[in-house]
Amino acid sequence: MKFVVPLVLVIVLLFIPIIGVGAMGLDYLFAVVIPYAAIAVFLVGVILRVMGWARSAVPFRIPTTCGQQKSHDWIKPSNLDAPHSGWGVIKRMFLEIVFFRSLFRNTEAELHEGPRLAYGSSKWLWFFSLVFHYSFLVIFLRHFKFFAEPVPQFVHWLQTLDGFFQVGLPIVYVSNIAIMAGILYLGIRRLWNPKLRYLSMAGDYFPLFLLFGVATSGICVRYFDKTDLVAIKELAVGWISLSPSMPDGLGLTFFIHLFFVCLLFAYFPFSKLMHFAGVFFSPTRNLANNSRVKRHVNPWDYPVKLHTYQEYEEEFHDVMKAAGLPLEKEKE
Repeated sequence: MKFVVPLVLVIVLLFIPIIGVGAMGLDYLFAVVIPYAAIAVFLVGVILRVMGWARSAVPFRIPTTCGQQKSHDWIKPSNLDAPHSGWGVIKRMFLEIVFFRSLFRNTEAELHEGPRLAYGSSKWLWFFSLVFHYSFLVIFLRHFKFFAEPVPQFVHWLQTLDGFFQVGLPIVYVSNIAIMAGILYLGIRRLWNPKLRYLSMAGDYFPLFLLFGVATSGICVRYFDKTDLVAIKELAVGWISLSPSMPDGLGLTFFIHLFFVCLLFAYFPFSKLMHFAGVFFSPTRNLANNSRVKRHVNPWDYPVKLHTYQEYEEEFHDVMKAAGLPLEKEKE
């Protein structure tokens, strides 16, 4: 059910623009009102989540350490796995965000007959995660051509690089193939691995199905049910200028793709997809491991009246002596 319910939900969502645009003619609602609402939910939701994380108290130094902490000069520290300075944290965060370093160094544990616990490489997960995220980024940046006039030069360079494997027209972009491969691998892995399937919840499957719907509908718009790109740009420029209009030439497949994109934006702040911002606020990553250099005191600690053992023994001296318990000090 954890797998079936999100799948059925995405299929039901697919029929909303089909009925709304194809049967009821609500083009303006799906082309203007819903996109504005989705962007508003996205911005407000992200801001509130980030503000909540920023206000969260971090009274202790809890960085994740996987190497030697800095101590004596003759002991070589691990500057990336246990950074003790701000520059070390920046380098660690850079490698984590850009190259998924911790995922690259991740290992997978399996229990074999015996019983025998074996550890193996998990590089395929790192590779396809990198493929998915970077292809998503490239596709996102390529769409800037619809929102700006003239088109920024970096978009032209990106399209040229992304479409170097040109077979015919329209150009087959590598990012379109890569994002489908990444989504399929992440979904099949979650279903194939018994441990991961047991741990997965409906909230883990739904974004995968939603992203699959976004990618599939976008590929259909470009290669199969070809939509007038000039009409799409006219609509997008209208969004940016806050003077939206309804151009002709927008097919039903485009409305399906747009509706899935709006759902993704609206769902983003309330899902695990917010890790794109959460990684910057993770105290296990953004804190320097300098507890041997600097004493860190919890500023929220209040004075506590302590009851020492000497006071305890004085209070219960006679009872302890009657019970035959050893005493450190005899009463005078």
